[in-house]
Amino acid sequence: MIPDLLSGPATEPVSLDDAKAWLRLDSNEEDQLLSALIVSARLTLEAYTRRFFVTQSWRMRLDAWPAQTVRRRTLAIPFAPLRSVSAVRVYDSADVAQTLSDASYRAAPARDAGRIVFLEPPPASGRACDAIEIDIVAGYGDAAADTPEPLRRAILALVAHWHENRGDAGESAAPLPTLIVALAKPFRRERLT
Repeated sequence: MIPDLLSGPATEPVSLDDAKAWLRLDSNEEDQLLSALIVSARLTLEAYTRRFFVTQSWRMRLDAWPAQTVRRRTLAIPFAPLRSVSAVRVYDSADVAQTLSDASYRAAPARDAGRIVFLEPPPASGRACDAIEIDIVAGYGDAAADTPEPLRRAILALVAHWHENRGDAGESAAPLPTLIVALAKPFRRERLT
């Protein structure tokens, strides 16, 4: 499975003003740096928790349907929280995309990873690679306040940590600080492989 970001979040879970208040900064001299740190902290914590904080659209590309999808007519969606499935396309041997009707599958929103349930077996793909595209919308919601408060605090704490420890060469491979792990760990989705 290859994920492609179609559209990122329209807003960050933490505003520049939130970060400046957390750091007790009054000047505008470091606004650009703080804005970059907020984005980096969100991306880092999204990777750590395996969740998307604010609504964003992604495309999953598959070479073929997994065997269990054909047998059980279900496909696990690794993005969480799942808000919706926008489209499912299957490419035939002539390289023409067939968009599946919304009535041919169900994909209920889920606070965790969701799944697509096909009401009939999904059509076979004809291409050798990238034969299936599934567009999904994931995230807690459109507004910053939709992101759970502990995750917002983890972003602020990580921004503060990076702001205070700039240029420390030995920090590049260091794990997340304990406070940040404590805030984010309850939201972390573990892998079961």
